[in-house]
Amino acid sequence: MKKENRIKKNKEFQDVFQKGKSVANRQFIVYTLKKPDQKHFRIGLSVSKKIGNAVTRNQIKRYVRQVFHEIDGQIHNDFDYVIIARKQASQIGYHELKKNLQHVLKIAKAFKNRST
Repeated sequence: MKKENRIKKNKEFQDVFQKGKSVANRQFIVYTLKKPDQKHFRIGLSVSKKIGNAVTRNQIKRYVRQVFHEIDGQIHNDFDYVIIARKQASQIGYHELKKNLQHVLKIAKAFKNRST
């Protein structure tokens, strides 16, 4: 994931939390905020220490980044996405995580015309 595609600053996270919309399932909470002047989507990841040790948290973040890498052309580019992982996300493998993340993104209407 390129640096310009990441949300890193606290103020940017807070903007998405306060002005954006949220949807959730058992594994993830996704906040979305439309940014009309943006050329490419950006993602911010939040994985709490309650979920597990550093290895587990980093693995979840890698998986989420990989899913966004794979669905790059299918989601709207003019949005910021903040993904918060829940405890159940640490207990599933990559393919199940991908399916659940795509499900919550579909609920958030993040995909362009066709759904995955």
